[in-house]
Amino acid sequence: MNHLLLILKREYLNKVRNKSFIIMTFLSPLILVGIFTLVAYLSNINSDSVRTITILDESQLFVDQFEDTGSIDYKPLSDISLAEAKKLSEESEYYGFLYIPKTQTIDELANKITFYSEDSPSLTIMDDIQDAIEEKVNTEKLQEAGIDSKKIEELRIKINTNLETYAGQETSKLGSGLKLIFGGAAGYLLFMFIIIYGNMIMRSVIEEKTSRIIEVIISSVKPMKLLLGKIFGTTLAGITQFVAWMLLIGVFSVVVTSVLGIDPSAVQTPQQQMLEANGSGAEQIAMEVIHEINSLPIANLIIMFILFFIGGYLLYASLYAAIGAAVDSETDTQQFMMPILMPLILAVYVGFFTVIDNPHGTVSQVFSFIPFTSPVVMLMRIPFGVPIWQQIVSVVILFATFIGTVWFASKIYRVGILMYGKKASYKEIIKWLKY
Repeated sequence: MNHLLLILKREYLNKVRNKSFIIMTFLSPLILVGIFTLVAYLSNINSDSVRTITILDESQLFVDQFEDTGSIDYKPLSDISLAEAKKLSEESEYYGFLYIPKTQTIDELANKITFYSEDSPSLTIMDDIQDAIEEKVNTEKLQEAGIDSKKIEELRIKINTNLETYAGQETSKLGSGLKLIFGGAAGYLLFMFIIIYGNMIMRSVIEEKTSRIIEVIISSVKPMKLLLGKIFGTTLAGITQFVAWMLLIGVFSVVVTSVLGIDPSAVQTPQQQMLEANGSGAEQIAMEVIHEINSLPIANLIIMFILFFIGGYLLYASLYAAIGAAVDSETDTQQFMMPILMPLILAVYVGFFTVIDNPHGTVSQVFSFIPFTSPVVMLMRIPFGVPIWQQIVSVVILFATFIGTVWFASKIYRVGILMYGKKASYKEIIKWLKY
């Protein structure tokens, strides 16, 4: 045990004292906050700019249909030809020009309207324009048929279907979306952690092997303890860096927003701007979000996230260490990486395509028990409600597989770590397992 702790401490200190590790610990959050700040700044500039759109309405049906907004200024034209209107809009560098010709029928008009612009127009702006046109055209068609459009709107009923489980628990579409966000974020975070720090373990093993330091260490420490020490030490270094990232992102964000005066809440999507413009209950939506978050099994999510995060990472870390011991350089690792990455990639695909569609389906359940995919798939299923016994069984299988994988990896490690000048193959590695 003393040897294990010494190796763990040595591995941890080597990592956290490494110059590249320290630089990336501070540089990564700075870059991330810088990108966010740039996006926020550009969004503020974009939201402050007003786009002018000229309208030539020869049909005289849309005189009062287009209303100015905070970002769009509609400028009607009259007593001017189409060619002159196009030239005026282009020379004035307006955002675009909407031409509505005069036609015999409303049906004919529907396919004659044209929007001219320098480049491809914003999809959001085009949707707003088309919605306004369709609303007026539909009203005119109803009037032609002798139907009162206002009466139809008065009689129109909006259906709101209540969602509830058989146990009596209320659910909602918003709640399903939040569960998807929580589960997807947890699964993707684990995926990235495995990729980043698994490669760190593999490179560490290769470096020690090529520098021949391992020959001295292996003479006094069992391969199993050496392997576990490297895995645990790198894991702690990774967690340290991750926690530092979270703290630094918070600090840098506060500093940047204070110094530059950028308000992150001011960065809005077109949908948010539309909600505010229409007074469509933004506060109510916020209250619903808070209610749905409070209804989530937060304690269960945190506990299982920690268990699956640790178990999944340790499982793959042992495989990365075994690969590092089997090769002489990082370029030789490519042939062994695909079998490791495939289950991870498969887990992400199953999570984002199958779990989203049916979190309690057969495929979702099966992959949440397979140890090489369960860390990602089960983490994405848990927010949707998974029986405790399934979670426990999945965790037990995961850690049992980790123990077995470490045992096999240590056999590869024991032989491969002292093997030089010979490229390992799958056939050769199978022989090592029999030693």
